[in-house]
Amino acid sequence: MVNESETAKRLAELLLQIRAIELRPDAPFTWASGILSPIYCDNRVTLSHPMVRTYLRELMAQSIKAQYPTVEVIAGVATGAIALAALVAQELNLPMIYVRSAAKGHGRQNLIEGHLTKGARVVVIEDLVSTGMSSLQAVDALREAEAHVLGMGAIFTYGFQQSVDAFAEKECPLFTLSDYDHLLGVAEARNTLHREEAEALAVWRKDPAGWGASR
Repeated sequence: MVNESETAKRLAELLLQIRAIELRPDAPFTWASGILSPIYCDNRVTLSHPMVRTYLRELMAQSIKAQYPTVEVIAGVATGAIALAALVAQELNLPMIYVRSAAKGHGRQNLIEGHLTKGARVVVIEDLVSTGMSSLQAVDALREAEAHVLGMGAIFTYGFQQSVDAFAEKECPLFTLSDYDHLLGVAEARNTLHREEAEALAVWRKDPAGWGASR
C-alpha cells in the first residue's frame, strides 16, 4: 500500500533537487499577479529529468486508478499539464484531451482539443494549484461540454485557503502528489532553510499579499 505522506516527501525532495521548486525568502520572486513570493514552482522542469518524469507518471496513474477506477478520459490543463496528461493517459491506455486557457482564435476556435463525447467520465490533471482559478476554468469548460468531471489531480499545491474554498464551491475533488507543508518539512530536514526563513515561508502562505506589502 502506498504511503501518501512518504511519497509526498519524496516528490518534494526531487522537486527541490532538480530546482523545479526554488525557495528564496530573502530575494522573493514576483508573480504575474504582482504578488511577492519566497517560492517559485515550475513543474515543467520535471520533463527534462527522465527519472522524475517517470516517477510522476507512475504516481499520478496509480492515484487516478485508485481513486477514479471508472475514468474514461484524461484531460490536461494547458499548458503546463499537457505533457504529464499525455504520459498518464498512455500509462492508463486512455484517451487524452487538453483544455486551453482561451478558445483558439482561428480554425475551429476550439477551447477543448481532442475528441470528447458527452457524458464521458474525465479526470483533469494540473501541474500546479495556486489560487485554483485557472484550474477550475478548465473544469467549467469540460462541464459546459457535458463531460462528467470526476475530480482533479495535481503535482503540487500551495494550499491557499482561497483554492480550498474554490474547489469546494465547484464541488470538484482535488488530490495532489505533494504540497507546501511536505515541502517545508523536507527543506528544513535538509537544512536548506534557517528557522527564520521557514517561519517567513509559513507566514507567506497564510497571507501572500500581506507578506509582500510588509517587506
